[in-house]
Amino acid sequence: MNRIDRSQRVAAKVAGVSGLLAVVIVVFGNYALLGPLVIRGNAAETAQNFAAHQTQVRVALTCFLTYGVSVVVLLSALYVILRPVDRLLALVGALFRLVFALLWLLTTLNLLGALRIVGNAPYLQALDESHLQVLARLQIAVSFDDYYVGLPFFALAATVYSYLWFRSGYIPRSLAVFGVVASAWCVICAFVFLIVPSFDKTVNAYWFDSPMALFELVVSLWLLFKGLKPREANDVERMDDNVGKSLSSRLPIFL
Repeated sequence: MNRIDRSQRVAAKVAGVSGLLAVVIVVFGNYALLGPLVIRGNAAETAQNFAAHQTQVRVALTCFLTYGVSVVVLLSALYVILRPVDRLLALVGALFRLVFALLWLLTTLNLLGALRIVGNAPYLQALDESHLQVLARLQIAVSFDDYYVGLPFFALAATVYSYLWFRSGYIPRSLAVFGVVASAWCVICAFVFLIVPSFDKTVNAYWFDSPMALFELVVSLWLLFKGLKPREANDVERMDDNVGKSLSSRLPIFL
Protein backbone atom coordinates (compact mmCIF):
# COMPACT_ATOMS: atom_id res chain seq x y z
CA MET A 1 0.00 0.00 0.00
CA ASN A 2 3.05 2.30 0.33
CA ARG A 3 3.80 2.22 -3.37
CA ILE A 4 1.37 3.29 -6.08
CA ASP A 5 2.04 1.67 -9.44
CA ARG A 6 1.40 3.05 -12.89
CA SER A 7 -1.82 1.08 -13.40
CA GLN A 8 -3.33 2.69 -10.29
CA ARG A 9 -2.36 6.17 -11.44
CA VAL A 10 -3.88 5.59 -14.88
CA ALA A 11 -6.98 4.11 -13.26
CA ALA A 12 -7.29 7.22 -11.05
CA LYS A 13 -7.46 9.44 -14.14
CA VAL A 14 -9.97 7.08 -15.76
CA ALA A 15 -12.07 7.09 -12.58
CA GLY A 16 -11.96 10.89 -12.42
CA VAL A 17 -13.09 11.35 -16.02
CA SER A 18 -15.75 8.61 -15.95
CA GLY A 19 -17.10 9.80 -12.59
CA LEU A 20 -17.52 13.38 -13.80
CA LEU A 21 -18.94 12.22 -17.12
CA ALA A 22 -21.48 10.02 -15.32
CA VAL A 23 -22.73 12.97 -13.24
CA VAL A 24 -23.08 15.28 -16.26
CA ILE A 25 -24.85 12.65 -18.38
CA VAL A 26 -27.37 11.52 -15.78
CA VAL A 27 -28.22 15.08 -14.69
CA PHE A 28 -28.72 16.21 -18.30
CA GLY A 29 -30.74 13.14 -19.30
CA ASN A 30 -32.92 13.07 -16.20
CA TYR A 31 -33.50 16.73 -15.39
CA ALA A 32 -33.10 18.52 -18.72
CA LEU A 33 -34.66 15.96 -21.06
CA LEU A 34 -36.94 13.52 -19.23
CA GLY A 35 -38.03 15.46 -16.15
CA PRO A 36 -39.97 18.25 -17.93
CA LEU A 37 -42.10 15.65 -19.73
CA VAL A 38 -43.29 13.86 -16.57
CA ILE A 39 -46.26 15.65 -14.98
CA ARG A 40 -47.02 14.49 -11.45
CA GLY A 41 -50.63 13.46 -10.97
CA ASN A 42 -51.50 13.78 -14.63
CA ALA A 43 -51.12 10.54 -16.59
CA ALA A 44 -52.81 11.90 -19.70
CA GLU A 45 -50.52 14.92 -20.07
CA THR A 46 -47.42 12.83 -19.36
CA ALA A 47 -48.39 10.30 -22.03
CA GLN A 48 -49.12 13.11 -24.48
CA ASN A 49 -45.71 14.65 -23.78
CA PHE A 50 -44.00 11.33 -24.44
CA ALA A 51 -45.93 10.86 -27.66
CA ALA A 52 -45.18 14.40 -28.84
CA HIS A 53 -41.47 14.39 -27.87
CA GLN A 54 -40.34 10.87 -28.70
CA THR A 55 -36.97 12.01 -30.05
CA GLN A 56 -36.27 13.89 -26.81
CA VAL A 57 -37.15 10.79 -24.80
CA ARG A 58 -34.90 8.63 -26.96
CA VAL A 59 -32.01 11.05 -26.49
CA ALA A 60 -32.60 10.80 -22.73
CA LEU A 61 -32.53 7.01 -22.98
CA THR A 62 -29.26 7.20 -24.91
CA CYS A 63 -27.88 9.32 -22.07
CA PHE A 64 -28.97 6.66 -19.59
CA LEU A 65 -27.28 3.90 -21.58
CA THR A 66 -24.10 5.98 -21.75
CA TYR A 67 -24.38 6.53 -18.01
CA GLY A 68 -24.54 2.77 -17.47
CA VAL A 69 -21.37 2.34 -19.53
CA SER A 70 -19.61 5.06 -17.54
CA VAL A 71 -20.61 3.33 -14.27
CA VAL A 72 -19.03 0.08 -15.48
CA VAL A 73 -15.84 1.93 -16.49
CA LEU A 74 -15.79 3.69 -13.12
CA LEU A 75 -16.23 0.52 -11.06
CA SER A 76 -13.44 -1.16 -13.04
CA ALA A 77 -11.09 1.75 -12.41
CA LEU A 78 -11.94 1.86 -8.70
CA TYR A 79 -11.28 -1.85 -8.41
CA VAL A 80 -7.81 -1.40 -9.91
CA ILE A 81 -7.06 1.48 -7.52
CA LEU A 82 -8.30 -0.14 -4.32
CA ARG A 83 -7.45 -3.79 -4.99
CA PRO A 84 -4.07 -3.52 -3.19
CA VAL A 85 -5.87 -2.27 -0.06
CA ASP A 86 -8.30 -5.19 0.18
CA ARG A 87 -8.97 -7.34 -2.88
CA LEU A 88 -12.15 -8.95 -1.49
CA LEU A 89 -13.82 -5.70 -0.42
CA ALA A 90 -12.85 -4.02 -3.70
CA LEU A 91 -14.50 -6.88 -5.58
CA VAL A 92 -17.63 -6.71 -3.40
CA GLY A 93 -17.92 -2.97 -4.05
CA ALA A 94 -17.51 -3.51 -7.79
CA LEU A 95 -20.24 -6.18 -7.83
CA PHE A 96 -22.66 -3.97 -5.90
CA ARG A 97 -22.12 -1.15 -8.38
CA LEU A 98 -22.52 -3.55 -11.30
CA VAL A 99 -25.96 -4.56 -9.98
CA PHE A 100 -26.88 -0.87 -9.92
CA ALA A 101 -25.74 -0.47 -13.53
CA LEU A 102 -27.85 -3.44 -14.60
CA LEU A 103 -30.93 -2.02 -12.87
CA TRP A 104 -30.30 1.28 -14.62
CA LEU A 105 -30.42 -0.66 -17.89
CA LEU A 106 -33.80 -2.03 -16.78
CA THR A 107 -34.95 1.57 -16.25
CA THR A 108 -34.10 2.31 -19.86
CA LEU A 109 -36.02 -0.74 -21.08
CA ASN A 110 -39.13 0.27 -19.11
CA LEU A 111 -39.04 3.76 -20.59
CA LEU A 112 -38.78 2.23 -24.05
CA GLY A 113 -41.90 0.24 -23.14
CA ALA A 114 -43.68 3.50 -22.31
CA LEU A 115 -42.74 4.87 -25.71
CA ARG A 116 -44.17 1.77 -27.37
CA ILE A 117 -47.46 2.19 -25.49
CA VAL A 118 -47.89 5.80 -26.67
CA GLY A 119 -47.00 4.80 -30.24
CA ASN A 120 -49.34 4.05 -33.12
CA ALA A 121 -48.92 0.31 -33.53
CA PRO A 122 -52.14 -1.35 -34.86
CA TYR A 123 -52.50 -3.68 -31.87
CA LEU A 124 -52.80 -0.68 -29.54
CA GLN A 125 -56.17 0.17 -31.06
CA ALA A 126 -57.72 -2.61 -28.94
CA LEU A 127 -57.50 -0.24 -25.94
CA ASP A 128 -58.95 3.24 -25.68
CA GLU A 129 -56.72 6.26 -25.28
CA SER A 130 -57.30 6.75 -21.54
CA HIS A 131 -56.25 3.16 -20.81
CA LEU A 132 -53.11 3.57 -22.89
CA GLN A 133 -52.22 6.78 -21.07
CA VAL A 134 -52.55 5.10 -17.68
CA LEU A 135 -50.45 2.15 -18.85
CA ALA A 136 -47.76 4.49 -20.18
CA ARG A 137 -47.67 6.42 -16.90
CA LEU A 138 -47.46 3.16 -14.96
CA GLN A 139 -44.51 2.08 -17.11
CA ILE A 140 -42.76 5.37 -16.41
CA ALA A 141 -43.40 4.95 -12.67
CA VAL A 142 -41.89 1.47 -12.81
CA SER A 143 -38.73 2.93 -14.31
CA PHE A 144 -38.33 5.15 -11.23
CA ASP A 145 -38.90 2.09 -9.03
CA ASP A 146 -35.97 0.44 -10.79
CA TYR A 147 -33.74 3.28 -9.64
CA TYR A 148 -34.82 3.05 -6.01
CA VAL A 149 -34.34 -0.72 -6.02
CA GLY A 150 -30.83 -0.19 -7.37
CA LEU A 151 -30.01 2.68 -5.01
CA PRO A 152 -29.19 0.45 -1.98
CA PHE A 153 -26.64 -1.42 -4.11
CA PHE A 154 -25.05 1.83 -5.27
CA ALA A 155 -24.95 3.13 -1.69
CA LEU A 156 -23.47 -0.11 -0.37
CA ALA A 157 -20.76 0.06 -3.04
CA ALA A 158 -20.02 3.67 -2.09
CA THR A 159 -19.85 2.73 1.60
CA VAL A 160 -17.37 -0.07 0.90
CA TYR A 161 -15.23 2.13 -1.31
CA SER A 162 -15.29 5.01 1.19
CA TYR A 163 -13.99 2.64 3.84
CA LEU A 164 -11.21 1.51 1.48
CA TRP A 165 -10.37 5.13 0.66
CA PHE A 166 -10.05 5.74 4.40
CA ARG A 167 -7.74 2.75 4.87
CA SER A 168 -5.60 3.58 1.87
CA GLY A 169 -4.94 7.26 2.56
CA TYR A 170 -5.10 7.89 -1.20
CA ILE A 171 -7.52 10.77 -0.60
CA PRO A 172 -7.94 12.98 2.50
CA ARG A 173 -9.24 10.86 5.36
CA SER A 174 -11.77 13.54 6.32
CA LEU A 175 -13.26 13.23 2.83
CA ALA A 176 -13.35 9.45 3.17
CA VAL A 177 -15.14 9.74 6.53
CA PHE A 178 -17.73 12.01 4.94
CA GLY A 179 -18.15 9.40 2.20
CA VAL A 180 -18.77 6.61 4.73
CA VAL A 181 -21.39 8.68 6.58
CA ALA A 182 -23.13 9.94 3.41
CA SER A 183 -23.21 6.49 1.82
CA ALA A 184 -24.42 4.74 4.97
CA TRP A 185 -27.15 7.38 5.28
CA CYS A 186 -28.24 6.60 1.73
CA VAL A 187 -28.31 2.86 2.46
CA ILE A 188 -30.61 3.45 5.45
CA CYS A 189 -32.90 5.82 3.55
CA ALA A 190 -33.14 3.51 0.54
CA PHE A 191 -34.14 0.48 2.60
CA VAL A 192 -36.60 2.46 4.74
CA PHE A 193 -38.18 3.90 1.59
CA LEU A 194 -38.68 0.42 0.15
CA ILE A 195 -40.39 -0.68 3.38
CA VAL A 196 -42.32 2.57 4.00
CA PRO A 197 -43.10 4.28 0.65
CA SER A 198 -44.34 7.41 2.44
CA PHE A 199 -40.88 7.96 3.95
CA ASP A 200 -40.14 10.56 1.26
CA LYS A 201 -42.75 12.79 2.93
CA THR A 202 -40.62 12.77 6.09
CA VAL A 203 -37.24 13.00 4.35
CA ASN A 204 -37.27 14.48 0.86
CA ALA A 205 -36.12 11.87 -1.68
CA TYR A 206 -33.43 14.23 -2.97
CA TRP A 207 -31.76 14.03 0.43
CA PHE A 208 -31.41 10.26 0.16
CA ASP A 209 -28.52 10.36 -2.27
CA SER A 210 -27.47 14.03 -2.58
CA PRO A 211 -24.69 13.87 0.09
CA MET A 212 -23.35 10.68 -1.49
CA ALA A 213 -23.53 12.23 -4.97
CA LEU A 214 -21.56 15.23 -3.67
CA PHE A 215 -18.92 12.87 -2.26
CA GLU A 216 -18.66 11.00 -5.58
CA LEU A 217 -18.27 14.30 -7.43
CA VAL A 218 -15.54 15.62 -5.12
CA VAL A 219 -13.62 12.32 -5.28
CA SER A 220 -13.79 12.37 -9.09
CA LEU A 221 -12.37 15.90 -9.13
CA TRP A 222 -9.68 14.91 -6.63
CA LEU A 223 -8.59 11.88 -8.65
CA LEU A 224 -8.54 13.86 -11.88
CA PHE A 225 -6.59 16.87 -10.65
CA LYS A 226 -4.73 15.64 -7.53
CA GLY A 227 -4.25 11.95 -8.24
CA LEU A 228 -3.24 9.37 -5.66
CA LYS A 229 -0.83 9.81 -2.79
CA PRO A 230 -0.37 7.20 -0.04
CA ARG A 231 -0.85 8.31 3.54
CA GLU A 232 2.57 7.02 4.50
CA ALA A 233 4.20 9.34 1.98
CA ASN A 234 2.35 12.30 3.47
CA ASP A 235 3.50 11.30 6.96
CA VAL A 236 7.13 10.99 5.82
CA GLU A 237 7.06 14.43 4.19
CA ARG A 238 5.56 15.94 7.32
CA MET A 239 8.24 14.26 9.47
CA ASP A 240 11.01 15.55 7.18
CA ASP A 241 9.61 19.07 7.44
CA ASN A 242 9.51 18.86 11.23
CA VAL A 243 13.08 17.53 11.39
CA GLY A 244 14.27 20.27 9.03
CA LYS A 245 12.63 22.97 11.10
CA SER A 246 14.08 21.50 14.28
CA LEU A 247 17.63 21.43 12.86
CA SER A 248 17.37 24.94 11.46
CA SER A 249 16.20 26.29 14.83
CA ARG A 250 19.10 24.61 16.65
CA LEU A 251 21.83 25.35 14.10
CA PRO A 252 22.77 28.86 15.39
CA ILE A 253 23.53 27.40 18.82
CA PHE A 254 26.46 25.47 17.39
CA LEU A 255 27.84 28.33 15.32
